[in-house]
Amino acid sequence: MFTVPERSRLRAALIDAAHADEDVVGAALVGSAATGHEDPWSDVDLVLQIRADADPADVAERWTADLYEIHGAAHHLDVIAGGVLYRVFLLSSSLQIDISFWPEHEFRATEQGFTLLFGTPQPSTEPADPSVSHATGMAWLYALHSRSAIARGRTWQAVMMLDHLRDQILVLACIRHGLNPHHGREADQLPPVVLDALAAARATGVERAELTRSHRELLQLLDGEIEQHDRALSAQLRTPLRTLARIDG
Repeated sequence: MFTVPERSRLRAALIDAAHADEDVVGAALVGSAATGHEDPWSDVDLVLQIRADADPADVAERWTADLYEIHGAAHHLDVIAGGVLYRVFLLSSSLQIDISFWPEHEFRATEQGFTLLFGTPQPSTEPADPSVSHATGMAWLYALHSRSAIARGRTWQAVMMLDHLRDQILVLACIRHGLNPHHGREADQLPPVVLDALAAARATGVERAELTRSHRELLQLLDGEIEQHDRALSAQLRTPLRTLARIDG
């Protein structure tokens, strides 16, 4: 397990490397370090502004080689969002390092925490919250698959689909209560009555009867959550949701 001083030293080394890299013309810290919520479990989030005449992919490859050779990276994962490469590293110490490589004209704050180190950012933008309609659609889609998985005796597929269904209910609840719905970041701030109901609806085993109970109770919670957002949509979906709750016909 990494220590806080180790994380601080590594972050400082990465910032020094950004200043020294001729292809990097700006940098910023984001995440918990930029919002004042850093704790012993926090990772390092660094945003790099790449010179207009440089290829962000080439810069990413150079930085990746250094993360492995100098800083003990064990693996990495790429996430592309809005045309920007986010490369997520896992170090041998279990520290997570997120580095995003932004074309010079795209460099900007996209969330509340953005501590500019150097460079010239574009006007900031805010990420769009998931829409109620989209979260609702994903929820009933997962419910369709949990029903068929239970009926077919595909236990672990059913477990996964029920977890995804619950996650969409959490998204809807977070939107309703004005909480950050992204990656469950503020889900723990939901009222106890919401969290207690979700906890009770969660399957406590993988037996068919228990998965079936969870499936039905989660659909009831989904129905109630949709009604809180949109009565017309709730009325429109009530019959299909009730039909979805019936696994054995």
